[in-house]
Amino acid sequence: MKIPNLHSNHIPTGYEFKHSKWIKKMLRAYWVVVLTHVVIQIGCFQFLDYDRTPEDFMIHVLFWPTLASTLAILIASWVEHHFSSVSFYSMSIASTIIAWTIIHVNYDIRIILAICLLPIFASVLFFSKKRVWMVCLMQIIGYLIVLCEPTYRLYLSSFDMVSIPAFLIVGTYVAQLIVTSGVEVLDDLQASMLAKQDLIVRNAIMSKESKTDGLTKLYNQSSFKDYYEKAFEYATNGMSLHLALMDIDNFKSINDTYGHQVGDTILERVSLVIQENITSSDIAARYGGEEFALLMFEQSFEQAYAMVEQIRKKIARSVHKELEGSYITVSVGLKSYSPHLTKDTLFEEVDACLYTAKRTGKNKTMTSLDLV
Repeated sequence: MKIPNLHSNHIPTGYEFKHSKWIKKMLRAYWVVVLTHVVIQIGCFQFLDYDRTPEDFMIHVLFWPTLASTLAILIASWVEHHFSSVSFYSMSIASTIIAWTIIHVNYDIRIILAICLLPIFASVLFFSKKRVWMVCLMQIIGYLIVLCEPTYRLYLSSFDMVSIPAFLIVGTYVAQLIVTSGVEVLDDLQASMLAKQDLIVRNAIMSKESKTDGLTKLYNQSSFKDYYEKAFEYATNGMSLHLALMDIDNFKSINDTYGHQVGDTILERVSLVIQENITSSDIAARYGGEEFALLMFEQSFEQAYAMVEQIRKKIARSVHKELEGSYITVSVGLKSYSPHLTKDTLFEEVDACLYTAKRTGKNKTMTSLDLV
């Protein structure tokens, strides 16, 4: 989960999508407000004492206010669909028109003024103090426009004229505090998520380092034994499994003649050849000093044999300038799983094949078939 940087002028695409979704929800909520106002007005006209004639009620209470509110929502919806970058402003203007239209129609109900806070608190959803104060300015402009209506102006006392803007400013200040608090919470959440991600990465690196050999980047002996045990279980249930052991010939003389640093370079190059020639489902490990182990799956014995031969021949053809023109070779022992074998006897028989390859000339692959 990526938390957007709320202090940046750039809003990530995913965050823009959420803004669009919130705006659509708010526009749907405004339809409910307009419909509710119409229903309440009709109910009041039918069942309460209403000081307007039917014609005045239909034109000035229902038709024109509802038309103005409906057009405001429709235009805001069109802007949201075609110009999403300014959809917040069109939504805020629409909510301002709806709020002050309702206030103008019901100016004799003092509590109705509270509806002008609707656009302000709707802007809180977007976590921007500038936007909150901008919407406050819209409400003050709406108030001044309505104030131009003589009937409404006469209804207000001097105290009302001062207290309404003060009411808007205090409400906006409270909304700003909510935004500030929300931003701080999201910043803390972002910091927490980043710390958690860093911890996950560190744990993954440590886990990998504990399973791999630092020099060759192949699996180490401990992790190979774990994989070998699991692979043997799968093999007993019908999966093909081939085990190969590979040893660099005359490696001690390389260390003695050219030094351990050159020896490490040779180990790295051999491991690279192995990695480049096995499949993604195979497992390669540095089993000992200059010995490597391979677990091969999902292939026939002939294919496994061809693979280790390809590795052996590539190593034999490689040129190493550190060895002054000399070549290195490897000997290989290979055997497939069969039902009569345990994991220990399979390993022992492959090791015997490797020993035979070393003893009978080196630079060759020996299998159990060669020993028969």
